Amino acid sequence: MKLQLYIDQRTKEFNSYAQTYLKKNKHPSLLWKAMNYGISNGGKRIRPLVIIEFSKILKLKKNNYMRIALATELVHSYSLIHDDIMDDDNIRRGKPTTHKKFDQETAILAGNSLLTLAFEILADKKTHPNHIIRSNLILQLALLSGHKGLAGGQSLDLLYEKKNATLKNIINMHELKTAKLFEFCVCAPLIMSDIIDKKILKQAQKYGRNFGLIFQATDDLIDVMGSKALTGKETQKDFKKNKGNIFKYKTQEDINSYCIDLATKATLNTAYFSCKDSLLYKLIFYIINRVT
Repeated sequence: MKLQLYIDQRTKEFNSYAQTYLKKNKHPSLLWKAMNYGISNGGKRIRPLVIIEFSKILKLKKNNYMRIALATELVHSYSLIHDDIMDDDNIRRGKPTTHKKFDQETAILAGNSLLTLAFEILADKKTHPNHIIRSNLILQLALLSGHKGLAGGQSLDLLYEKKNATLKNIINMHELKTAKLFEFCVCAPLIMSDIIDKKILKQAQKYGRNFGLIFQATDDLIDVMGSKALTGKETQKDFKKNKGNIFKYKTQEDINSYCIDLATKATLNTAYFSCKDSLLYKLIFYIINRVT
């Protein structure tokens, strides 16, 4: 089966699960409508895909890993809603951003509520019967999405609109803003499996970190070289706002080499990420090829 077809099928499977969950928990409020709009407004669903594939390798139960995948995508969606507000973007995934569709105040609350819903899902016994494992999942997501992770990276993103960022600054921002949540995508299935092997955990963290760095570097490149029709959002906004974009310091060829090096190191001599027939191996190189 071709890789893109397989990815499309898994994405469809996740979207179906997410929509079923949202319908079961539907609430007759404007806030819920904004939340639903924020999570249902398309997207590549790469984070859930990583979780699903690694969970299958570890032979986890589908209902358990799909809940983890949904919680992670809720966190990602919350971050996009807030990011769009801070950047005052009009378009996301070819549609009006949440704060343009509703209003800024409702969008802020929708983002906050998606974040808290993610932790509500993780705390539920349906995610895992063992309360220690649930607690560990909550702790890890909190650490990787808060001021030491995603939110901290977003803060740096805003800072670098006002001051010039070095290449080291930009890569650090990428690590916090994007790579930390990808780390959770591979660490969560290990937590669910109760695997505590430090070597395997380090390999997973490296895969997630490098995956996230690749994803953000290629996203920076798409911002510069992509089109609104292709990306479904405004392009060249980083350059217009003088934001920290890796393209300031690296050419397209440099970025490609940088990403290939990251992918190679992430998949070299590992317990779960080195098999060239696995989707996890193919996916990290697939991300590079979306712009090169």
